[in-house]
Amino acid sequence: MLERINGPQDIKELNREELEILASEIRRFLIEKISATGGHLASNLGVVELTMAMYLTFDLPKDKIIWDVGHQAYTHKILSGRKDYFDDLRQYGGLSGFPKTKESPCDCFDTGHSSTSISAGLGMAQARDILGEDYSVVSIIGDGALTGGMAYEALNNAAQIKKNFIIVLNDNNMSISENVGGISQYLGGIRTGSGYNDLKKSVTSLLEKIPVAGPRLIDKISRTKQGIKQLLIPGMLFEDMGIIYLGPVDGHDLKKLRRVLQEAKRLDQAVLVHVITQKGKGYAPAERNPARFHGVEAFDIETGKPKVKKENPSYTDIFSRKLCQLAQERTDIVAVTAAMPDGTGLKKFASLYPERFFDVGIAEQHAVTSAAGMAAAGLKPVVAVYSSFLQRGYDQILHDVCIQNLPVVFAIDRAGLVGSDGETHQGIFDLSFMTSIPNMSVLAPKNLWELRREMEFAMDYCGPVAIRYPRGEAYRGLKEFCEPIVYGRGEMIFEEDGLALLAVGSMVSTAEHIREKMKAEGYHVTLANGRFIKPVDFELVDRLAGNHEFVVTLEENVLQGGFGLEVTAYIHEHYPQVKVLNVALPDAYVEHGNVSLLREGLGIDSDSIIRKIKNRFFYKEPCGKGEQALLPPKAI
Repeated sequence: MLERINGPQDIKELNREELEILASEIRRFLIEKISATGGHLASNLGVVELTMAMYLTFDLPKDKIIWDVGHQAYTHKILSGRKDYFDDLRQYGGLSGFPKTKESPCDCFDTGHSSTSISAGLGMAQARDILGEDYSVVSIIGDGALTGGMAYEALNNAAQIKKNFIIVLNDNNMSISENVGGISQYLGGIRTGSGYNDLKKSVTSLLEKIPVAGPRLIDKISRTKQGIKQLLIPGMLFEDMGIIYLGPVDGHDLKKLRRVLQEAKRLDQAVLVHVITQKGKGYAPAERNPARFHGVEAFDIETGKPKVKKENPSYTDIFSRKLCQLAQERTDIVAVTAAMPDGTGLKKFASLYPERFFDVGIAEQHAVTSAAGMAAAGLKPVVAVYSSFLQRGYDQILHDVCIQNLPVVFAIDRAGLVGSDGETHQGIFDLSFMTSIPNMSVLAPKNLWELRREMEFAMDYCGPVAIRYPRGEAYRGLKEFCEPIVYGRGEMIFEEDGLALLAVGSMVSTAEHIREKMKAEGYHVTLANGRFIKPVDFELVDRLAGNHEFVVTLEENVLQGGFGLEVTAYIHEHYPQVKVLNVALPDAYVEHGNVSLLREGLGIDSDSIIRKIKNRFFYKEPCGKGEQALLPPKAI
């Protein structure tokens, strides 16, 4: 059946038995492909029938489907005609793991972060109505995404729309008993039927004509109806907001899904369809442990175990162990996460200190401000969050934490390039937006030992402080760092003359490799670790600029608003004779792909940087015939 699917209309040519076969084939296809490339498995296995029902009910790409987050859109990509590209899923230059408008007209909106689909879908529906166009708009959102406040802001606004707008709630966690489900399904069918709605309008119109008593009767009937609904219908939260609720419906029953979606299409207002699915369905290891198979690296299908075993601890592992050690020594330390206890390394902390652990759901704004409240009341909160998700709490950092100079620690994981998840997940902006806030201090460790010392420093620091570290294996090179961190101080690692490398965080190891390669060619190279991005160690900068002709800054962050430009401005003001080269990421969104390939393509790997250094500092101007001659390095 899968071979017959080459475009969005092809699924409509299959009969019921063929559709059942197709669902099985899609699951087998997903397991085989994701086991080779890695990706989001459990969430995609859970929405196979739901996606098929969407394609059978709606007309893509004319109708618009917005996938919240979008990591569950693999079946959508298959049905829209992209199955032949799955061998390169999330690979450099290959198929994205998220909806991308540039990939297909069936992707109507780029997504990657949670709780956005209702807002985007409502905006599309409003544009449709203003422009007088005719198509359906469907926002598909998970129950986890409904922990995000933005979703409720959109729901509140959606109740005002006077034309059809469909919200599909993909619920893969909540348990609802059969009898409640049956009653609500029955009432949902009655309430969307034309007979019920016509009768409701007629009765209301008739009662309104009765003087004095009419409005009272309408109000009494309405309150009685609401009371019955409260007892029988699980979707009263949505009904009370003015959104019609349909469901719950079995998200793996294609016939029921198609029927309820057809009902939803008939309503000229916002309607929410509640669908119950099983995350990981069809693959036993993912069914048993859906969280572990949410986002996976390449794995063995038979066992479900990763193909490549992790040899050394990651920065997340180091953070996790150190935080637990510090929490054992200090009872005021608490940890906060926004639905990411596993990804941020807080799972162990949660098991050891459950009363001091707070998972607030997908609500970064609330995470930051609740941490501010804890800090104001005498605790030492640690907010562990991915760099790309911390962006959502910027106002709360600025307004609720930093204005009051509260001692909140931000452990910023996945800082820098993260690879396969692409533009929406690259952590390349945090240095710029964090250093722009007064009272905030920002550090980045060069290796695993320095991360431990920086955490000790952060626990004793009396104001807001952020520690940003990359995804993946913690660097063990350079010397073990045992001394306490001194506020605002970097370190000189190797001191020579001529060329100075001033790096922060993950780029210190890159600078070390640059130094080794250039020394092998006869160059003198100094290496310094900035350590603090804010405040910059200007005494260290004075030492470098006062003794070197050339200074190179290195950071894994966009250039705009970053570490390098601040250092450059200082050197240009105080040492105008010194030439400076900034190595950073461009003013652009970075696509998905292997991190090593991305670094090379963006010119921040050691060989690319060496070429930049030589072209900037050590090559003469073009000669008469156009060739360039290399100036010899200083004599050793």
